[in-house]
Amino acid sequence: MKALVTSTSFLKPQNAKAKALLESFFDEIVYNDLGVPLAGEQILERIQGCDAYVAGLDYITADVIEKMPDCVKVISRYGVGVDRVDLAAAKAKGIAVCNTPGANSTAVCELAFALMLCACRNIPQLHQAVTDGLWPRSEGVELAGRTLGIVGMGAIGKRLALRAKAFEMDVVAYDPYFDEAFAAEHGIRRMELEELLQSADVVSLHVPLNDSTRHMISRERIEKMKKGVIIINTARGSLIDEAAAAEAIQSGHLGGLGLDAFEQEPLLDSPLKGLPRVIFTPHSGAHTAEAVSNMGLMSVRNAIDVLKGENCPYVLK
Repeated sequence: MKALVTSTSFLKPQNAKAKALLESFFDEIVYNDLGVPLAGEQILERIQGCDAYVAGLDYITADVIEKMPDCVKVISRYGVGVDRVDLAAAKAKGIAVCNTPGANSTAVCELAFALMLCACRNIPQLHQAVTDGLWPRSEGVELAGRTLGIVGMGAIGKRLALRAKAFEMDVVAYDPYFDEAFAAEHGIRRMELEELLQSADVVSLHVPLNDSTRHMISRERIEKMKKGVIIINTARGSLIDEAAAAEAIQSGHLGGLGLDAFEQEPLLDSPLKGLPRVIFTPHSGAHTAEAVSNMGLMSVRNAIDVLKGENCPYVLK
């Protein structure tokens, strides 16, 4: 058995158990030698002879899948999002695709909350000012008493809601599959998307990227939001129209942005670069010791379960 492993964080010490499990099952393992998400021929030249593909944030398009050798039986995502995997092409080729839901939900929600705090209190800017020898007075806003609108109340959204309630925030949420029992237990109000976007002081995005969510934060929707609203995105970059968001920051309509995901990654160019009240992190929401370990073990176990013909609950249908 042979496996390709491309996650750029798989070889961290936190994944020692996952690496040991991988090496105990597979006779040969090919690791990502480039240190960045792979695409096209970069994938194809490394996947020859492989039975399993433990994938990072690679661009696994239809043409790549169609050219994969027939020995590939499973693509196991090291993470939750599968927007960079052409699921229809994988299904047509008979390749199972799985992911690791819940493995990094605490890590991502904590980064989302950190971005909220940074945006409300201008923490990165104040740090830089003091470092530069300045001593500015900056007026921020408190989270207590503000309304947090959570778009997508899955595992990450729910954890964020609990932390926001502890900060005395009013929490409203939108999700097509809304968990009424959880909401009732924790005092979370259900709203339709348009109402939520127009009511919230802070909006945090926790939905997958697909045709229906691409640029869901559009120019038209931003214009209808409260003046001074803060938007947090730790999901996928293309959920936000970055050009429209940049214009709203410059006009003062948006109060701030906290972004861990971007339309282009790495962030080489964006209309948001250099703007005030915009905080960037490099798609690092899942980069905690605990999340790295969880994702590593789950992704390897998923691949092994599929190859052994055992039940894998995380195979996407």
